Amino acid sequence: MPRVLVFAKTTGYRHDSIPAGAEAVRELGARNGFTVDVTDDTVLFSPDILARYRALVFLSTTGELFADAHRRALESYVRGGGGFAGVHAAADAEYDWPFYGELVGARFARHPHVQPATMLVQHHDHPATAHLGRTWTRTDEWYDFASAPSARVRVLLTVDESSYEGARMGEPHPLAWCHDIDDGRCFYTALGHTVESFAEPEFRAHLLGGIQYAARLAGA
Repeated sequence: MPRVLVFAKTTGYRHDSIPAGAEAVRELGARNGFTVDVTDDTVLFSPDILARYRALVFLSTTGELFADAHRRALESYVRGGGGFAGVHAAADAEYDWPFYGELVGARFARHPHVQPATMLVQHHDHPATAHLGRTWTRTDEWYDFASAPSARVRVLLTVDESSYEGARMGEPHPLAWCHDIDDGRCFYTALGHTVESFAEPEFRAHLLGGIQYAARLAGA
């Protein structure tokens, strides 16, 4: 059975939604044909161990995470065809490592308070957004990024800045996207700050689709 590794190490802010997120991915795996391991131990970031996994899910990782050997193993894994799915604060880590910025796609800058907002679905032909309508309204922590992701990414969701208070990034304001790095598939969603997110059917389907895409599962 395909395996997915959830990595949840933090050396900065630690989200209280991490346990709910890890359990949600476990449940999604059990229902959709993949096995899930969860760790915050960087010892797993060696070529031999990473080769066991179809994709890595970075679940609100923050701060400096890796020694140089772990960095080399992760970069080699992705460039060689491994999958990466970053969730929420995965964009708030490893600021001094250029490859990690490329991997996630953008760097976290700031956020206003948790509140409802309306997102616009840019593409429905991706497993992370195929279940959604034209718009999607929900409550979360809406990230501004230091700069927009590069033109190399395919933006899947943007947020309507007029639908909430405190946005400072400017339109268009991307929140989820996908891209390739050599033979590896990468997905990132800025959603998933709250514990409640991981019980929402639409968000769980969004997360599942991103993981399936990164891992090349279920025809994704």
